[in-house]
Amino acid sequence: MVQQPTSEFVDYLKEAFQAFGPVAIRRMFGGHGIFFEGVMIGLVADERLYLKADATTVQEFTHRGLPQFQYAKGGRLVGMSYYLAPDEALDEAAVMQRWAKMAYEAALRSRK
Repeated sequence: MVQQPTSEFVDYLKEAFQAFGPVAIRRMFGGHGIFFEGVMIGLVADERLYLKADATTVQEFTHRGLPQFQYAKGGRLVGMSYYLAPDEALDEAAVMQRWAKMAYEAALRSRK
């Protein structure tokens, strides 16, 4: 199997998520998906980490002014249920653990 090149940021994310648990990072749609136990909990686009949110957790993101992931489709922007991770989650393992757990729980709820 040929190993796909990854960015230093994506390599760093593997370490950043370690306190939460082992994540799989897969290339997809010009970015990367972050998976835990087969569930997508985040995505990387333009070297930025976005975490899964739902009605229960979206206020955690919006209260901090963290933007929703959007992409252009048919001349308009389409928002997805992923929001920019706070900088402190990238800097501190305990903080990332909390945010990753929140994203995982949101992803599980959205499957129902």
